[in-house]
Amino acid sequence: MFRYNFDEKLSFYKAIYYEFDPIPLPRVFQDGTGGLGQFAPERGCIELYDSQGFVAHYLAIDKTFIDTILPLILTGETKTFNQWREFLYWKVRNSGFQSEKAVCLGKMDTLMLDLLAQHKNMPLHRFLGATKDWANAYKGGGSILLEDSELVDDMQRYVSEGYKTVKFKVGSADIERDLRRVDKVRSALGHDIEIAVDANQKWDVATATRFAQLIEPYHLAWLEEPIHANDMNGIRNLKEQGINVPIAFGESMRISYEFEIYAEKGVDVLQPSVGRMTRMDDLLAIRDLARDKGLRFTSGGRVYLCALFGTLFNENELIEFHEPISQPMSEYALNIPEERDGRFYLPADIPGNPQRLNLEKLEYEGLLRFKKYFYSNR
Repeated sequence: MFRYNFDEKLSFYKAIYYEFDPIPLPRVFQDGTGGLGQFAPERGCIELYDSQGFVAHYLAIDKTFIDTILPLILTGETKTFNQWREFLYWKVRNSGFQSEKAVCLGKMDTLMLDLLAQHKNMPLHRFLGATKDWANAYKGGGSILLEDSELVDDMQRYVSEGYKTVKFKVGSADIERDLRRVDKVRSALGHDIEIAVDANQKWDVATATRFAQLIEPYHLAWLEEPIHANDMNGIRNLKEQGINVPIAFGESMRISYEFEIYAEKGVDVLQPSVGRMTRMDDLLAIRDLARDKGLRFTSGGRVYLCALFGTLFNENELIEFHEPISQPMSEYALNIPEERDGRFYLPADIPGNPQRLNLEKLEYEGLLRFKKYFYSNR
């Protein structure tokens, strides 16, 4: 299994946490479970300073990270990347690896990798081994709240922008409505464009089986999370029913071991979410698992971070651009990847992770609530 192994030592002396008001979405977004809403999920970001004066940035940090991680690292101690990982693992282990505390470990991973890349004066993706500066993407959206014609318009626009794979939500109160929308989108896009749908764990096995059978003539790229993400035997039962549409799971899981179980149970598409992992090298471990098992691999999460790791994937291993949720936050960020023809291109001349929050714009628009300083106790 792929694992990072960096011996360079790190010590942290200061952090600045910025909290801002919710960023409104242009339109309320809803999946089949009623999830999401009218605001982007991000509420804060952090700058982490090491003892050499380098600064790492993370655009989606919350108070859980501030309360859990900062007291453990702002101690004046010096450890290697792997030693910090080991130390922090044992501190949060008893919280469980689906917990928000566990997810903080992956965010700390990213901050440390950012610093290590800056030490080498290399863009982070190149430091991690990327040989290209872009990632192939698919585009997702398709709120349950959209009228059929609005959904079709959005999917057609995505294709006109260069995307070969698009995704929208299913799981409305009326399964016949979902089927009608699949039919309308397929008719509008033709058969050369991949279409995926996401049920956000809405159904039981019987309903998911029925839906999968009904959509079979439309040759979907995948059906995402049709049942509860932890219902491993339910997934096995789905496959035993003989459904032919590929099923996808992963964004609800935090660690690579769960993906091994998914593969054993018959999941066809493994989908880790970048900002939710407990270790960032798990992304590559899951990628390699998919390759070894002949499964499809895609990666979700906020596209500005996802693209960075997506440079390590091949052309058929796509990252997700969930436009309705990601685009509004991108308006308040600097040095983010450039969207062009179904790909995201990273800056190739900025050391570390180039992405920054546009604090001046947030402050100008009255959205920046406060910033708080934290210092090493030594």
